[in-house]
Formats: sequence, C-alpha cells, structure tokens
Amino acid sequence: MKLNKKILYNIDKFEQIVDYKFNNKEYILEALTHSSYSNENKSYDFNERLEFLGDSVLSIVISDYLFNNESNLPEGELTKLRANIVCEESLSEIATEIKLGEHMLLGKGEEATGGRERISILADAFEAVIAAIYLDGGLENARKFILNYMKEIIFNSRQGKIFRDYKTHLQEVLQSRGESNIWYKLMNEKGPDHNKRFIMQVGINESVLGVGEGKTKKEAEQLAAKKALKNIM
Repeated sequence: MKLNKKILYNIDKFEQIVDYKFNNKEYILEALTHSSYSNENKSYDFNERLEFLGDSVLSIVISDYLFNNESNLPEGELTKLRANIVCEESLSEIATEIKLGEHMLLGKGEEATGGRERISILADAFEAVIAAIYLDGGLENARKFILNYMKEIIFNSRQGKIFRDYKTHLQEVLQSRGESNIWYKLMNEKGPDHNKRFIMQVGINESVLGVGEGKTKKEAEQLAAKKALKNIM
C-alpha cells in the first residue's frame, strides 16, 4: 500500500514518541487504524487481529518477568498480579502517556463521540502496537517496549500500591453504610464472538450506581464498581 504524506507524517511522529522505527510501516499503520476508519476507507486493515496477537505477547512478557522476579509467589498470586498489570485500565493509562489516541485513525462518528479518549479503544490499540513491534522487530524489541513503558505500573503493582478489586471495595463501602442488596446486571453485549464487549450495571435496590464495559463480564463488573465508587465517595 502506498501511504500518503499525512499518514507517513503521523507514523513518523508516533515512532519518535515510542522510540521505535518500523521497517515495515504497514504494521504500525494497521495498529493505529480503528475499525470505524476501515469501514470508511476500505483499503485499510483495522487493528483487531493485531490486538489479538498483542494480548498474547503482552501476557508472555509480563508472565516471564513476574516468574523470574517474584520467585516466592505461588501460581494464584502471580495470576492476580499479572491481571492487575495487564488490565484495560493500565493499558489505557500507558496509551494516554504515549499519546496513542492522538495518532489513531478513527472514523468520523467515532471521532465525534470521543473515541480518542475511550478506554477500551486505547487499551486495544496499545495491544495492537505491541503486536506491530513484535512482527516488525521480534520478541526482544516487544519486551523492551513493554517493560519500558509499563515499568511504573509493574513496580507499583508488585508493591501493592495499585488497587484493582473495585467490587470488593464497593461491597465493603456499601455494607459499612448498611446496604446489602448489591446487584450486577448485564445490560448489553456487542461485537463478534472473538471480540465481545460486555456492558454491566451495578446498583443497590432500585438505584443504578455505575456502568462498565469490558472484554469479559468480570472486567465489566469491576469497571462498573469503579464508576460506582467514584459516584458515591
């Protein structure tokens, strides 16, 4: 594919931010392309396949790091720690840090509704960028990128400074206020089977306290609980 000057300039600026020069620009172009843009520009591949690969690369890099640096932790604790590091919120934080949203190719509708700041879009695109680096430069370059940009989140998670179990926290807060009838409800699920998105509500009695969207029902419940905590605290 022949890339126009505007897109090449966009890629060049992003390469400067992440300190990685792509040999094959089509990898990073695909990583930066959201499905909404691809729908409007049929010659562009969108980033969902790269997201799938990037998720696996991210998991093996973090798993390997924790296995070698947390030798005293059992399997269950390692799993919790990894989940704390690679969750959607963490990935979107790093995506924001590297200005990923600013460099994405979005459709007009997604752009108009705040897609550049949407947590799910940023987290997915970050995984796609990991895959693009992996395909272009191999596992070691992908490892370097991940451990460099996620080092603070990894450190804080290992130190127990990042609290992600929002459901338990919300339950404790509500129970301390005499509330016990806490419920979670699936409101909607969207997307193809390989890339489902779930929307969950959390509330007490007849009141909705928060809504969350995630790749799994559990993740959506956690994000709904997080929104609820912000609303009631």
